[in-house]
Amino acid sequence: MKVWSVANQKGGVGKTTTAVSLAGLCELHGARTLVVDMDPHGSMTSYFGFDPESIQPSLYDIFQVGEIDTRFTKSIIRHTKLKNLHILPASTAIATLDKQLGAKSGMGLAVVKAISHLSDDYDHVFIDCPPMLGVLMVNALAACDHLIIPVQTEFLAMKGLERMLNTLHMIERAKSIDIAYTIVPTMYDKRTRASVESLQYLRDNYAEHLWNSMIPIDTRFRESSREGKPISHFRVSTRGARAYSLLLDDILQGKTVEKKAVRV
Repeated sequence: MKVWSVANQKGGVGKTTTAVSLAGLCELHGARTLVVDMDPHGSMTSYFGFDPESIQPSLYDIFQVGEIDTRFTKSIIRHTKLKNLHILPASTAIATLDKQLGAKSGMGLAVVKAISHLSDDYDHVFIDCPPMLGVLMVNALAACDHLIIPVQTEFLAMKGLERMLNTLHMIERAKSIDIAYTIVPTMYDKRTRASVESLQYLRDNYAEHLWNSMIPIDTRFRESSREGKPISHFRVSTRGARAYSLLLDDILQGKTVEKKAVRV
């Protein structure tokens, strides 16, 4: 089982779209896939037709029990409309966890312990992270084998990337771990100067970990979310779907920098 976390300390950069799109492609290829919603906004939970305001049980309950066993973890997981794609949903109550838990020990590994009971049930797990540092972000980074950092190709997003990398390195030092990561340019529009210059900035400053293609602007993403389907199950031939398919191929092959490019 491979665990991927999708994170950036800036909202609106395509985290949920990236997690859903990659998970959908894995499901399309027959892989048993789980998505985990760790964002208090519950966007991924809503995407698949569940209400984060009322859903019970949810990810919140993982932080409330003393012992996490296989039966308990599986009781939280819900089936989506796709055969091989399941979700561990979020409730908006997880927004209170940092205040509730304070400095309580062991909470940084709660999700690691929960996911460990699922290794025989899933091939891939995709975690959608909150845009702020806290117990949820710490859990997501501690749990993952590979971190994917979507970065919108506009200059305000560069600060979010810097904060995300600072957080990543801080957790690596604290946990004595080394987390592989890939930076993924998103919402690229070759017609705008902001996108072109932002992409060049990423190439100049983060080449070692930058995926050398990009996810283009594609209105089909909004349409697929309205239908509650990953874009791979909505319009597989669109630019966005093809870009995420290439990204999935590259990260599964362990590539950080890809020489091919998607035509946008």
